[in-house]
Amino acid sequence: MGDRAGTGSAEPVDVDGVLLDIDGVIATSWRPLPGAADALAELERRGIPRAFLTSTTSRTRANIVERLAAGGIAVDADEVLTAAVLTSEYLQATHPGARVWLINSGADLTEDMPGVVFDGDSPEVVVLGGAGAAFDHLTLSRVVELMLEGTPVVAMHRGVVWATADGLRVDTGLYLPGLEEAGGEGITVVGKPSITAFLSAAEVVGVEPTRLLMVGDDLHSDVIAAQRAGLTGALVRTGKYRKAVVDVSPDRPDRIIDSIADLPALLGRA
Repeated sequence: MGDRAGTGSAEPVDVDGVLLDIDGVIATSWRPLPGAADALAELERRGIPRAFLTSTTSRTRANIVERLAAGGIAVDADEVLTAAVLTSEYLQATHPGARVWLINSGADLTEDMPGVVFDGDSPEVVVLGGAGAAFDHLTLSRVVELMLEGTPVVAMHRGVVWATADGLRVDTGLYLPGLEEAGGEGITVVGKPSITAFLSAAEVVGVEPTRLLMVGDDLHSDVIAAQRAGLTGALVRTGKYRKAVVDVSPDRPDRIIDSIADLPALLGRA
């Protein structure tokens, strides 16, 4: 049963399209969550346009489609907006032809970044993907040195944690304040929670931001950030959701639902 944060109301939302996070909303460790396939099928049955906006850096767009399909969830590649896809668009618009040092723990994301020139030896731009083993002491120290020399740094997202079947794992957003302080420069964030990410996703869905619902498990990066971009936000109680985080936050989600299975009811009657 869904509720409106702060009021207890369960009224449906009035929107024309849906934007969904994947990790913690549709699946956890790439295993679909209960009700996900049925909820997405109901969106399709009603003709409600959708897209998936994910900070995942452990899988390429093609891998994501394949893994979801294996779990019974059919998604088109064009519907999936990954952090790598958004970063590629940003780099080609802002630093065309620049040599890029990509630091990422997980998949080889280069196939989702066509047109980008990769060169870790003499980079003109540093791109931070997902945190993990690649974020070691010497690597991060070199990033700071490059920042001090004036090399711009771009982060694919500012997520602090993500949910796995074995619990939460810290992510790139945990490192950014320290790098900015040591490097003396700000770091540009392209994916969530940047407003640009949500506006780009709205264009893919073909719906005005004010008529779009964002469903996520991260109160700040998914939901509050989307609301600041003009979208309606819905927080699910799965994935990285923690009641204590919501209770102490001065920012409230427009809606809270138990899981993706409650999405059709949140959207009202067919």
